[in-house]
Amino acid sequence: MNEENLIKYYNKFNEDKRLKTKHGKVEYMTAMKYINFYLKKYKNPKILDIGAGTGAYSVPLSEKYDVTSVELVKHNLKQIEKKNKNIKLIHANATELSMLSDGEYDIILLFGPMYHLISMEDKIKALNESKRLLKDNGLIFISYCMNEYAVITHGFKENYILECIKNKEIDNNFKIVSNDKDLYSYVRLDDINYIKNKCNMKRKKIVAQDGPTEYLKKEINNMDNNTFNIFFKYHLSTCERKELLGSSRHILDILYKK
Repeated sequence: MNEENLIKYYNKFNEDKRLKTKHGKVEYMTAMKYINFYLKKYKNPKILDIGAGTGAYSVPLSEKYDVTSVELVKHNLKQIEKKNKNIKLIHANATELSMLSDGEYDIILLFGPMYHLISMEDKIKALNESKRLLKDNGLIFISYCMNEYAVITHGFKENYILECIKNKEIDNNFKIVSNDKDLYSYVRLDDINYIKNKCNMKRKKIVAQDGPTEYLKKEINNMDNNTFNIFFKYHLSTCERKELLGSSRHILDILYKK
């Protein structure tokens, strides 16, 4: 991962604005639905949000719970502090969190890091660090960016497929080949399962976090509220179906210790 490029990117990119669009709300509301469902099982839970961005999840969760936010980009930490000064803030990389104690958190969110950590080795490091910080009965929520979404949209819909093949950015099996200069890393379900197994974790749920939403971005953003609510109800009724997982832009993987 090129930290310098990532910091420059998030100093300009408005994540809050994206998640407030109708299509962005599907991703966000789905994650929050599952987070809030499992939070009910804990008494006075402690939450760790690793790669917290500008606090899309940390800030609302801090209204009811003890939240610590870890973020690589200092600009983002300042934005969280403006929104809620009670959130504990840590400037750090997801792969090295030695300043935090073992087994301290009930719920850990590991969203942004798994998009931006390019190598499988770094993804495994990040998950193992989260596992170390997790209580024995805790849960880790991980979000990944999916390979097929990127190939379909960037490769075919935006017509970059020939250029990607020429530049060897896609292999013979249409798997995206990421390098350290890239900002995003894309995975398939096999990769997600490999990371889970290497870290000796078990799965509670795996969810198509936004399902077909990103393919219907324009249509969804133009929906009236009633139609959007019906679409979201449809999405929730199908987001755990195995045959739909790989085509989602984001996957939400919910893991616990063996």
